[in-house]
Amino acid sequence: MAFFSAKEEIKRRKSIRTFDREPVKKTDTDLLEHFFGSRENPFGADVEFRILDAKKYKLSSPVISGAKLYMAAKIKRVKNYEIALGYGFEEVCLFAQHLNIGSVMLASTLNRKAFEEAMEVSEGEVMPVASPIGYPAERMSLREILMRKSLKSDERLPFGELFYDKSFGTSLKEENAGRYADALSAVVRAPSAANKQPWRCVVSDENTVHFYEKKTMKDSPLGDVQKVDMGIALCHFNLVMEEEGSEGAFVDDDPCFAVPENVHYITTYKFLKGSV
Repeated sequence: MAFFSAKEEIKRRKSIRTFDREPVKKTDTDLLEHFFGSRENPFGADVEFRILDAKKYKLSSPVISGAKLYMAAKIKRVKNYEIALGYGFEEVCLFAQHLNIGSVMLASTLNRKAFEEAMEVSEGEVMPVASPIGYPAERMSLREILMRKSLKSDERLPFGELFYDKSFGTSLKEENAGRYADALSAVVRAPSAANKQPWRCVVSDENTVHFYEKKTMKDSPLGDVQKVDMGIALCHFNLVMEEEGSEGAFVDDDPCFAVPENVHYITTYKFLKGSV
């Protein structure tokens, strides 16, 4: 795994909404901009990132304090675009955290028109999310404390409610997850809109994991925000597998399992070779 330890940064991963107003060092923004194009997206869609000056473009969010810069991304409406954007954006957020730069993905709380103008979003493109970037303040604002409490941001569903053994009828115990234990634990830690945690997985065998979305939110004109969340979770999973020296790929291989209500197949991870 290049650039940073995925396991370490995922464990430290925390959404930041209160910044200390200190300008981000140019050396850090240069590293971040270099990282934008340094990794291939496994879902075959190009994500264009930019760092934007909040004052220049009149960018803001009512839930953010002290941010002078924002990071935004746009993508064409191609197959799997929401998943690709979520995957790429989360990878960038983890690298930013490695540089001690805080971030939080925002969608509904942006002054969207200003962001879309700054990103020069054209016909056929969308900009589902953006994030403030900066050095975290020593203390969270009262607004952020209350938001985290209301969203139960530090709580996660149990392992056995998210992951299943061979079918949706049998919960997977963490001790039985084999080579996927660390990667699935990293999925548990993934952030999501309103902390809905829409990812569900079935470990079919030691070489195959099927990923599903439990849909609980309506689509917006920008697409399915929970597919963006799925991209975040898939990023966590894949980065940990890479870091452990395993090689695999995401493929379209729907096993056509019986699924619970509002659960939809997304993709399958096929293990190719590497550590056991």
